[in-house]
Amino acid sequence: MPLEAPCRPLRSLGGALGDFGVLYAVNALVAFIFAASGPVAIILAVGTRGGLTESDLASWLFGAFFLNGLLTIAFCWLYRQPLVFFWTIPGAVLVGPALGHLTFAEVIGAFLATGALMLALGLSGWVRRAMDAVPMPIVMAMVAGVFLRFGLDLVFAMRDDFWIAAPMAAVFLALSASRALSARVPPLIGALVVGGILIAALGRFETAAGLGGLAQPNLYAPAFSWQAMVELVVPLAITVLVVQNAQGIAVLNAAGHAPPVSAITAACGAASLVTGFVGAVSTCLTGPVNAIISSSGERQRHYTAGIFVGLLALAFGLASPFFTRLLLSTPPAFIAALAGLAMLRVLQTAFTVSFRERFTLGATVTFIVTVADVPVFNIGAPFWGLAFGMAASWLLERRDHR
Repeated sequence: MPLEAPCRPLRSLGGALGDFGVLYAVNALVAFIFAASGPVAIILAVGTRGGLTESDLASWLFGAFFLNGLLTIAFCWLYRQPLVFFWTIPGAVLVGPALGHLTFAEVIGAFLATGALMLALGLSGWVRRAMDAVPMPIVMAMVAGVFLRFGLDLVFAMRDDFWIAAPMAAVFLALSASRALSARVPPLIGALVVGGILIAALGRFETAAGLGGLAQPNLYAPAFSWQAMVELVVPLAITVLVVQNAQGIAVLNAAGHAPPVSAITAACGAASLVTGFVGAVSTCLTGPVNAIISSSGERQRHYTAGIFVGLLALAFGLASPFFTRLLLSTPPAFIAALAGLAMLRVLQTAFTVSFRERFTLGATVTFIVTVADVPVFNIGAPFWGLAFGMAASWLLERRDHR
């Protein structure tokens, strides 16, 4: 089997507690708050636009946090590295347009097929070849195309609810402009807090009866259709392997770790097969969270911060109905502004990578087709963006491919 072996001997509970400390707890808390703010707002924005119910969204969050939290704890313990798993944000965004013409059961069938594909790639050891198959600029052009709507929704939120969205954006920009302030208060968290204060001050918080209890995840029966397979499986796998996992692996390499690439891929596939049944999008190795928890402290103790993030994810997942109802009780502009602010840096990176040097024509075609959002044969635009962008690049950018 090509999977990398865990560290031997395994760390004892006492040894792990001895490696833990205040610095690692703080890093883990900041990283988790980041994961539980903007990215959760993106799920809620995608799901509500796609017609999912509150129960569907709570089940999605349960899978995204609780089940991936278990995987995170296991991998951090086994490999003694900060290996935090959550969900693919670009993949979640891909689901939004798909829900306009596919049933949720068909989308879940695509989640399971994607998980099976990633598991096979991980077990076979072919994952590096798969990651190199599609040029990164073309992939990131697709990502820019599907993320663009969140940037536009941020502008629309300011138009529709100025006194909530505009102050959130102002605080985000002010904190981002100061390196000292942003190190103490992450800009997205500052925007979240200011938005919450304004909602309370303006009396805009509308709760239904109760705020939910412990998680009772739904168990969905998947449906397999060729439209969903063609539209979602390859783009979802690409977002996990090429966009998310590649970023997370690069972050960990830069911090001096040696992440087990094949084992990570197989774990993403196996976890996606489980989380898909409760309605959660495909699992991935997260880049930003792993970057935060490996940014300071002793390298050999970073894994304890990953374990703590996993424990926080378990608690959040168990309380997913509470957090779902709480966030859905806020004005739509709050969710739209939070999701849009979370996407700004990702959009910047996507545009920079797509149009910087090579494959720029293929990236341009991919971006235009994706933004146009015109399904062909009931298959969504992100797939066609990749297909037409690759075709144009092969025909007209032969030198770049060489």
